[in-house]
Amino acid sequence: MATQHLDLEEQEQIDQIKAFWRQWGNIITWLLIAVLGSYAAYNGWQYWQNRQGHAAAQLFDEVNKAAQANDLDKLKRVVSDLSAQTPSSVLAQHAQLLLAKAAVDKGETDVARAALASVGEQSPDAGLKAVAALRLVALDMDAQQWDSAMSALAALEQAGTPGFKGLIADRRGDILQAKGDKAGAGEQYLAAWAALADDGQYRQLVEVKLNALGLSAGAAAN
Repeated sequence: MATQHLDLEEQEQIDQIKAFWRQWGNIITWLLIAVLGSYAAYNGWQYWQNRQGHAAAQLFDEVNKAAQANDLDKLKRVVSDLSAQTPSSVLAQHAQLLLAKAAVDKGETDVARAALASVGEQSPDAGLKAVAALRLVALDMDAQQWDSAMSALAALEQAGTPGFKGLIADRRGDILQAKGDKAGAGEQYLAAWAALADDGQYRQLVEVKLNALGLSAGAAAN
């Protein structure tokens, strides 16, 4: 009788479990799927990130090799692959800057402009965007596109990127001097000299420009 009673109790428990599972089974299953799916997605993302980072580093190594070999065609291909893989990464932005320099050296300014524009559009780093903008200004200056260069400098100045005030003033001074406005150029060089207190080497270059205009750095200090 005891055995039969135990069997009845076990059967009752089984029936209760079945009833509970019929009511809550689907919810529990979907919760488990959601939790496990989130965990798997996180692990998958981490794996993808690590794999992408390793692949990007390998591609950037190829970028450096192509740049050092002055192989512009290969550099274009590798930079394109790297940018397609991780368009906003720091490695991709530096690769675009290397491509721009190599393209300028080869006289392919359209390629250089496209690479620099890509940095301006894709980079989340304000400093890299400013570097690209200044290099585009240099290309405008080489082409004597003074208005375009001045507009780009005004936009860069308005963006308020820290640390670029002196460089912007120096570029503006170069443009004004090229246009024959020596007084305006002098004012910009003085402003550049004053802003470049933390960059002794560049400051010396600006001082040479001031001296060529008959001005002294002491005027900027005053």
